Amino acid sequence: MCMDEATGNSNYALDKLRTLLRSGSLDADGKLPTERALSDMLDVSRRAVRRALEVLEAEGLIWRRQGSGTFAGRRPDGWSEHVDSIVAGTDLMEIMEVRLRIEPQLAQLAAMRAKAGEVTRMYELVKKIYESTDADGRELWDGALHRHIAQCAGNQFFLTIFDVINRVRQDEAWQAIRERARSANGTRTVTYGQHTAIVDAIAARDPGAAGEAMRLHLLTLQESLVRITSLDHQQPERNKSSSEEPNPNGALSAEHQTRKQRRTE
Repeated sequence: MCMDEATGNSNYALDKLRTLLRSGSLDADGKLPTERALSDMLDVSRRAVRRALEVLEAEGLIWRRQGSGTFAGRRPDGWSEHVDSIVAGTDLMEIMEVRLRIEPQLAQLAAMRAKAGEVTRMYELVKKIYESTDADGRELWDGALHRHIAQCAGNQFFLTIFDVINRVRQDEAWQAIRERARSANGTRTVTYGQHTAIVDAIAARDPGAAGEAMRLHLLTLQESLVRITSLDHQQPERNKSSSEEPNPNGALSAEHQTRKQRRTE
């Protein structure tokens, strides 16, 4: 193949690959077929496909991961995976410790900076939480309220930290234990009152009251979680203790069998 043919094939491959990227026909993860598959699909050489992919990568339209393949879009910065690893190695009590030190400050800032329309939205979210009839809905709207307050604080760095913490809400184990805490302690009405108190303080432009209301709300949640996890740890111990208790009837039965065997010998 001459140089002109190679160049022509590369341009053709590039045009077809651009069409493929725009078509929306890729898998959900945006992964492209292999170079060999693309070569067969476009009826061009693998060298032409490789050159076209290099152009697309330089333009930021695709990215490659060694051993995994080629993907549409810009290369992730690794932050998402890093956050996931942080969350995976963190327990609920650690999360609550951080929330107790971050979110009261966010509520204080929101009390100083939230606009009237944003406060109205807070009240709407409080109502959504209370009216939700399932665990997934309650968790969804509760997360939306707390993030909205964080957003109204007007500090992007604080919001980034909050979003890292808030990723825990996506974990099924977190949702399950939160719902158990709500059910066991009947906190639905209490939570509604606490959320309302937080928003009332923000609406009144009272940073001190807003921060304290948020702190009391999170302490209530922390107490519920501690109670639930304590019960979880106690249950296996009880089961273990009951299984290790001597069984008088069993012991007597064994001794009776031994005596019977001796009499027959």
